Amino acid sequence: MKRTLRPSRGFSLLEVMIALLIFSLGLLGLAGLLVVSVKVNNGAYIRTQANFLAQSLADRMRANMAGVWENAYDGDYPEAGTPAACGAGAGCSIDEVAERDRLLWSRQLTDLMPNPTATVLCERNSATAVTADNQRDRAPYDGLCTITMQWVESGLDNQNEDAGAQQQTFAWVFQP
Repeated sequence: MKRTLRPSRGFSLLEVMIALLIFSLGLLGLAGLLVVSVKVNNGAYIRTQANFLAQSLADRMRANMAGVWENAYDGDYPEAGTPAACGAGAGCSIDEVAERDRLLWSRQLTDLMPNPTATVLCERNSATAVTADNQRDRAPYDGLCTITMQWVESGLDNQNEDAGAQQQTFAWVFQP
């Protein structure tokens, strides 16, 4: 009796297992890429928030130039406290506006950044005296202000939360 060989149809079990292994390795690579992408996007988001916060405080300072002349914004942040409301119909004084700005910005800083600290320092270039005319006329500030923010951001190479934490710094120098 003569046997005829039939051509094989379908896949063997070995071929299926090899294909499944290759597919699984590809999915693991994609999962790792997704984890790195999420961490990098979060870091970019935090740096964007730092830029937004610095611009926000700079705008507040420009709106209260008399407070800048008096160095009312200089100091360490965040500060604790609740912004006080100004007297009814009287408007806020220069110091009240600066205190309110400091406290509101401190709240934004702690809400938007992980473990933040910040410092604001304004230094004048000349010995121009602070006068009522400077404050009333909103004379341009003759110096520079520096906003420095620091926060802790988890890195890409960490195995646990504390091992890969990295101190990040954002510094902005501007003339109000």
